[in-house]
Parts: sequence; C-alpha cells; structure tokens
Amino acid sequence: MFDPELYDAFYTEQNVTVALTVFAVGKYLDAYLKDFLTSAESHFMPGLRVVYYIFTDSPERVPEIQLGPQRSIVIMKVEKHKRWQDISMMRMLTITNVIESHIRHQAQYVFCTDVDQIFVGRFGSEALGDSVAQLHAFFYNREADSFTYDRNPNSMAYMYKGDHYYHAAIFGGTWENVQRLAESCYLGIMTDKRNQVEALWHDESHLNKYFWIMKPTKVLSPEYCWTTDIKQRSELHFPRLLWAEKHYNELRQ
Repeated sequence: MFDPELYDAFYTEQNVTVALTVFAVGKYLDAYLKDFLTSAESHFMPGLRVVYYIFTDSPERVPEIQLGPQRSIVIMKVEKHKRWQDISMMRMLTITNVIESHIRHQAQYVFCTDVDQIFVGRFGSEALGDSVAQLHAFFYNREADSFTYDRNPNSMAYMYKGDHYYHAAIFGGTWENVQRLAESCYLGIMTDKRNQVEALWHDESHLNKYFWIMKPTKVLSPEYCWTTDIKQRSELHFPRLLWAEKHYNELRQ
C-alpha cells in the first residue's frame, strides 16, 4: 500500500531540494501563472524545499503569492519569440543553461512543466527519480500505431517505432539527467533548423526520441497529467495535475 509519509521521510532525511521550472510568456502569464503557482503551493512536493523558476518576458507582471516555509521563487527574463512553436522549442536551451548557472548549485532534482495546468492532488516525492517521463493522457493504453512520433526521416526526432508516447508538459529527474535531456533536445532542434526541418510536435517529438534511446527510470501514470476532456478511466483514481482550459486561438496570437 502506498504510504506517502515513507517517501517524504526518506527525501527529507536526504535534505533534498526540488526545482520546478515553468515558462509564462506573453498572454500565458496572465491566463495561467497565478493558478499554477497557488495550486503548486498546496500540492507540489509537500514538506520538501522547492524553488520555483519562472521564465517570462514580463517579470513585473508575475503575481505575488503567499509562499510556505522552505519555498522560494526565482524570476528570470526570457525573450518572447514570434511563434509559440519557437517558445516551446527554445525552452530546452534555457533549461540547459539555467541548470548550469543556478539549479545545479541549489537543487538535486528538477521538474519542468507547462504553465497551463493546475495541481489538484498530491504531486509528491513519490514522483522523484533519476529520469522521469510522463505518459501522455491521450495515448494512454492505445496502440503504438496511433502514437504521433515524427515520421520524417530528415528530422533528428524521427522515430519509426516506440514503446510509449510521452508528454513534454512534464518531465524531470536529477539535475544532471534533465540537463542531458534538454541539451540533447536542443541540439536536435538546432540541427533540424539548419536543415530547414521542424519536428511534428516540436520539442515533444525530440523528447520522445530521447526517451526511446535513453529510457527513463520512472514513468508517471496519466494521473500526474490528466485532462477532463477524456472520459473517466476506472483504473485512474487520483488525478494530481489537470490541464487547464485551453484558449489557443486567443493566447497564441
């Protein structure tokens, strides 16, 4: 039987700090960031030290929230790209660099997330691992033929087959492993750019290619990144993180 106190006690004894990175650029900041941070304070890594790294083009608009003990926020300004696809892809370079300059000196573990999500249940130390991947809710228990890997052999993200389809909205692990993942994805993206190629699902395509070659040590249930757009599954009892309502037509203008 799952006992969260055992996990928390182990990582507390190890004096663990977890970094949580999130990008809130353009209209996404006002639409989602406050709810994301407020819900994370209630549910993300309870009892552990957490440092939120917020990447935004408008630091002055980051909302103030009441932080609990052992929680802190670091705000970093980033460039706003014209296309949302470039924001998505170039975050891999930012993550690589910030791990090197800051996170590696402060935290043992890192989780990287999208901002348009809300924590609704415990997302705790049981999710920590050396290399953590998130099963994509829409491809959970579906045939591998339906997985939307990049099928273009000219792309560095090209995959003919795979075992799972992972969601780039959540990935994590030790800072060393997350840095290796992010750097590998960035190098693949830049090689594609030089060859005038763009992967089907951008950084997510490159992430899936990485995890096909470098298998994750922990794979999170879809409960850790679920959407109510999917009919309730009997075996999924405790959603931890839900997709927020999407307004792509407005937010990506």
